Amino acid sequence: MTMPPDPQAGRGRRTVTVHGGDDGGRTTDGRAEDWLAEEAPVEVRYNGEPFAVMMATPVDLEDFAWGFSLSEGRVDGADRIDGVDVQARLEGFVVDIDAPSASPPEPGDARLLPGRSGCGLCGSRRLEEVLQVPARVSDGPLLDSDALQRACMALEDFQPLNASTGAMHAAAWASTDGRILRVREDVGRHNALDKLLGSLVREGVDLRAGFVLVSSRASYEMVTKAARLGVGVLAAVSAPTALAVDLARACGLTLAGFVRPGRQVIYSHPQRLDV
Repeated sequence: MTMPPDPQAGRGRRTVTVHGGDDGGRTTDGRAEDWLAEEAPVEVRYNGEPFAVMMATPVDLEDFAWGFSLSEGRVDGADRIDGVDVQARLEGFVVDIDAPSASPPEPGDARLLPGRSGCGLCGSRRLEEVLQVPARVSDGPLLDSDALQRACMALEDFQPLNASTGAMHAAAWASTDGRILRVREDVGRHNALDKLLGSLVREGVDLRAGFVLVSSRASYEMVTKAARLGVGVLAAVSAPTALAVDLARACGLTLAGFVRPGRQVIYSHPQRLDV
């Protein structure tokens, strides 16, 4: 059942009435309005065939479709995607990706189980689907010595949804001198990264000419997604996992963790950082 587009859809947040909290906006009877992050089921289809259901913030879903398709290896390149159709349904959202080269999954291969917003692999059914070392990324870019710090200190100013809800992850694209050029937000860190990568690919941005900063830990899924699209530097405000470091070292990606004001730890391929 298709419903008319919601004028609030795509904003990624909504208000609810709460009791208690701080004094800001409280009414005489103790009630107040609070902003909450939106989270909805998003069914991903290829050529009309269901593939996965992800929990995501229903904003920038076209970007998500492109990024998910490429970072998950469902299509071989951006030129293999002919279009994306996003429809709001009573139960959530359907994202249908027109990609003739994405063959229907074989029985037992389909990732049809729900993917939670905090997990990039929920629904994967076989070990072979989980751990795949991406191809080696090309050399470059060389970053300014303070690039990671500059981007880290500016990131909060580019997170309007998180500022109002406190429940959003962000993935940012920054220039080699640390200027943030684009940000995507989502309740799921993998979704935020897919949205960012999708938006960059759709506009033909050279992913060797900057770096990605994420407001989360750096898991091996994040490393895999970035490396598959040719990103040379991935920085995270929290820690990486041991497997993320192993994969980054194996595929030539520069991985930085604990990127915070006055601190950063480089775990792999430091040659791209002028330090």
